[in-house]
Amino acid sequence: MAVRRIRIRTKRIHEAPEADDGCRVLVDRLWARGLSREQARVDLWAREIAPSAELRRWYGHEPDRWPEFRSRYRDELEANRERLEAILARLPAGNVTLLYASRERRLNNAAVLKEYIESMS
Repeated sequence: MAVRRIRIRTKRIHEAPEADDGCRVLVDRLWARGLSREQARVDLWAREIAPSAELRRWYGHEPDRWPEFRSRYRDELEANRERLEAILARLPAGNVTLLYASRERRLNNAAVLKEYIESMS
């Protein structure tokens, strides 16, 4: 499947929604604590492309595990590429914001997912 050119960015789900967010996609397996669905304004909850529960627990947001987490998560994405393509097919042309709950702004699954999607084209 050819990936359409879309502008992808990442954002912490607790940040206020903005008009230029475009399609807001939550890419975590669990819903963010303390945040209602109305506040989050999520257009799509794509939990099936989030890191596996085992990988998420192993990583534990330990910065020294980041390179290995990134590699293992990319392997999971590659193994489940059909799920990712199905989600991409549902996205409109235009901006897409991948939402994550982690407090870590750089070393999170949404950053890996963004990088992976961009490498598909």
